[in-house]
Amino acid sequence: MAFLQTNKDLISTGTKEFNALLKQQVFNDLLVSEEAMVTVVDDWINFYINYYRQQVTGEQEERDRALQQLQQELNTLANNFLGKYRAFLKSQEHQNHPPSF
Repeated sequence: MAFLQTNKDLISTGTKEFNALLKQQVFNDLLVSEEAMVTVVDDWINFYINYYRQQVTGEQEERDRALQQLQQELNTLANNFLGKYRAFLKSQEHQNHPPSF
């Protein structure tokens, strides 16, 4: 069963908007712990899901499937972002603690 076109468009829009939000994040010296960043990103995902929950159309099953698809796509983007953030934290750790010889 294919998604309704309206829901496909909403999933696409939500994914693009979420990706833009992630790309706007600037990593700097004001470090947030990895755990705190995971919480922030989870909150963003929940915000997007709740926002789009009001806009998806169709029968309940169709709406649930569309939201599940959006959730999966947002989670994929979030995992990529969090991986980059982890790498950034590690690089900062190495800069602040140079290896001793």
